[in-house]
Amino acid sequence: MLNHYIGLMSGTSLDGADGVLVDFSGGKPQVMATATESFSDDFRAELLALNSPGHNELHRAALAANRLATVYARVVKALLAEGAAQGVPASQVQAVGAHGQTVRHQPPHSPSDASQPAHAAYTLQLNNPSLLAELTGLPVVADFRSRDMAAGGQGAPLAPAFHQGVFGQEHATVCVLNLGGISNLSVLPAAGKGSVLGFDCGTGNALMDAWCQRHTGQPFDAGGAWAASGKLIPALLASLLDEAYFALPPPKSTGRDLFSMDWLGHKLAAFSRERPEDVQNTLTEFAASPCVTGVNSYAKDSKLLIVCGGGAFNQHLIQRLQAGLPQLRVESSQLHGLPPLQVEAAAFAWLARQAMLGLPGNLPSVTGAAGPRVLGAIYPA
Repeated sequence: MLNHYIGLMSGTSLDGADGVLVDFSGGKPQVMATATESFSDDFRAELLALNSPGHNELHRAALAANRLATVYARVVKALLAEGAAQGVPASQVQAVGAHGQTVRHQPPHSPSDASQPAHAAYTLQLNNPSLLAELTGLPVVADFRSRDMAAGGQGAPLAPAFHQGVFGQEHATVCVLNLGGISNLSVLPAAGKGSVLGFDCGTGNALMDAWCQRHTGQPFDAGGAWAASGKLIPALLASLLDEAYFALPPPKSTGRDLFSMDWLGHKLAAFSRERPEDVQNTLTEFAASPCVTGVNSYAKDSKLLIVCGGGAFNQHLIQRLQAGLPQLRVESSQLHGLPPLQVEAAAFAWLARQAMLGLPGNLPSVTGAAGPRVLGAIYPA
């Protein structure tokens, strides 16, 4: 059985599409090629707008899905070219795992609607996997979250099973923190010491990036330097943390449906005189604090926190995590075999492989689903 798969990921940070070509033939997955394509400003703005109700949104969402598929196809083309140069022709690639762009995520028992009936849960990732299969000539696996949610799960996070295989240790509990637009934590117990746990902690880069874009014109706070120039606003931090989501136990997941700029605007109404850099400093603390709480609540015996995602490059954010977790080593996933921007894409290559082999991709201990399920729909080449 051939073991080369492509994984594609475009997350809530809305910065672009990341892709990896992965060889799963060995004990650990080996990334053979990487490629990325940034989203244009107008496309990023449209994807962000589609997170909220708007005029003619069904038509606009369909067009955005088509456009995303063409971006994905260009990333796949670049991966195939690099793979061919390393002796991996396209004929050896089994499938492409394409997560799509999440624009709505309403999991079971959403904190915004405690009375929500089971049939009200849904998740929506913009994608056109049929078009992607047509453009690449490869089978595509997509729509990973829906089956888990149909089984009563949160549909997210889906990476902890992959994290366990790549970062888990036999004799120690390890934590993996993905700092994307939304942050999510995986708790990987030592062998035989319990089940893997995972959940969304809260906002990651999403609000920090949006605030930075609004006030500096830059898409993100490089290294967290702007935040570091500001001061914490304790009353604002307390207001931000006064959100029902944080009191929920796992399994739980969230997204821009809750942590939007409108949500932030409401919270900032009483702090209109504060300096923008002080707000940025506080937003960084707001990103770090729930992650610290999550580790302290569910992984007290852990001595290692492995960080991936774009937030791994925010030095100020990493410093705030380390300050809140002095008992742990906070380290980049780079030191543990996978660079921060490759981890999530590699996870979807693994999920595509699971689907093609007819194997479960979810962990009920993480999502709360009724049991293990094969995730994803397969679109033949």
